[in-house]
Amino acid sequence: MPNLRQLFLKNLAQTSAFPLMLEIDRAEGMYLYDTDGKAYLDLIAGIGVSSLGHRHTRVVEAAKAQMDRYLHTMVYGEYVLAPQVRLAKLITDNLPDLLDSVYFVNSGTEATEGAMKLAKRYTGRAEIIAAKNAYHGSTQGAASLMWPKDFTQAFHPLLPGIRHIEFNEEHDLSQITEKTAAVIVETVQAECGLQRPKADYLKKLRQRCNAVGCLLILDEIQAGYGRTGTLWAFEQYGIVPDILLLAKGMGGGMPIGAFVAAQNIMQSLSHDPILGHITTFGGHPVGCAAALATLEILLETDLIQQVKVKEDLFLELMQHPSIVEVRSAGLWLAVELPDFDFVQAVIKHCLQEGLVTDWFLFNNRSLRIAPPLIITEAEIRKACSIILEGIEIVIANKR
Repeated sequence: MPNLRQLFLKNLAQTSAFPLMLEIDRAEGMYLYDTDGKAYLDLIAGIGVSSLGHRHTRVVEAAKAQMDRYLHTMVYGEYVLAPQVRLAKLITDNLPDLLDSVYFVNSGTEATEGAMKLAKRYTGRAEIIAAKNAYHGSTQGAASLMWPKDFTQAFHPLLPGIRHIEFNEEHDLSQITEKTAAVIVETVQAECGLQRPKADYLKKLRQRCNAVGCLLILDEIQAGYGRTGTLWAFEQYGIVPDILLLAKGMGGGMPIGAFVAAQNIMQSLSHDPILGHITTFGGHPVGCAAALATLEILLETDLIQQVKVKEDLFLELMQHPSIVEVRSAGLWLAVELPDFDFVQAVIKHCLQEGLVTDWFLFNNRSLRIAPPLIITEAEIRKACSIILEGIEIVIANKR
């Protein structure tokens, strides 16, 4: 009889030729445990998803309580479901007044797709502008926003009417015109290995969108929910988007996403045609219950307030002559090393020592660090020690 790893490779669709192949038996707090009982300190939180750690008690209790009441009942938007309504209210209560209508979906990619449709429908325009080196999802619409084309060329033709500008390049803002339905950018670019907006770039982007009458979509699928040190990353830059994209850390480990806009914008999906955007499982009651508990915990505790202190500790410890650069945006860091092979060797060492880290889609020279927000000072010191030890071993093996 084949073992689980063999069946994984045989029957489960693969996304790369070198999966991490950790066989997970359980997870708790900051740790994953394999079938041999080995503990792994999780430094990437399922790519920013498990922001409260694995199986937070209140999140699990909220999901279980909802499962005892009802699961799926009807497609999104037809029934009045308490978990959806309460979550939407708490989200909008903690956003600027203009962002008062939430559309729940299953993932970040679906949030992107919904926002693209909404922008076209509301403005009556077809062109969408995205930033180079950004990632908004892998379905055909979201993938059309991706540049460079390394990950999309094999699937062309994709969606027409997409143009790309350089993030942080003010000169490129002139490409946004009266033909543009929306500009979509990540508040902090993720998969290029973390790039924060410079100076008043986002303010000037906001002003340009206002001038030509197009919508500004901010993707906070990775940057939201306290990751950068405020509940929403855009709070740090003095602007408000027309549409906000959420997912990943939103559900405390459950799959959920959303796009948020003003009611007068969002209502354009409800007529001409009716049911302009629909989803069967979007806003699933269990996911919404878990997401509600997650947001309540973030608002009631000081986890977000601790982010800056923990970021500073990472920056203080993560120093080595072979580290090219460390870029950060709260509890979200990119540790740039000499090359991809160096990165892979360090990742391999970390796994051997019980530490999970990873790399970035458009920057394979950098280690990804995005731990659950609950990480302690002792765990930060342990993680940095293992990474630096790995760097030393790679150097020694090159001699």
